[in-house]
Amino acid sequence: MGTLQQIHTWSLTHHPRWLVVIRVALGLCLFIKGISFMINSAAVEQYVQNSRLAAYDSWIAIGVTWAHLLGGFMIIIGLLTRWAVALQIPILLGALVFIANQQGIFASGSMFPMTVVIFLLLIFFLVEGGGPLSLDNYFRQHPK
Repeated sequence: MGTLQQIHTWSLTHHPRWLVVIRVALGLCLFIKGISFMINSAAVEQYVQNSRLAAYDSWIAIGVTWAHLLGGFMIIIGLLTRWAVALQIPILLGALVFIANQQGIFASGSMFPMTVVIFLLLIFFLVEGGGPLSLDNYFRQHPK
């Protein structure tokens, strides 16, 4: 049995049902952040313009917005959960760097603590997967 199969088998047998609520909440947070980025796209582009990636500001704003929308939705329903989480990790890592450089870690009103929590949850669900109440598990049990 390969390492990935062992991790998957372990996660299915040790996955409490309340983790589904946390997975859905994580997906909702990302989805809502994607909607927020879509509504405030000019502010997101301005935020990126103040960094070294200024030449790609509109592409980054569009990519991050759609990655949060699509990834958040996929995490909510548990479809390709590990892939959706893997897509979000570099984005959140970049957000941690941007927030730390521009706002400061302990600044008043900083989003740094919330971003760290979301990042840690993404790492957790990268290992854990969607669990027994997900479309991943449904399609695995019903291959037809």
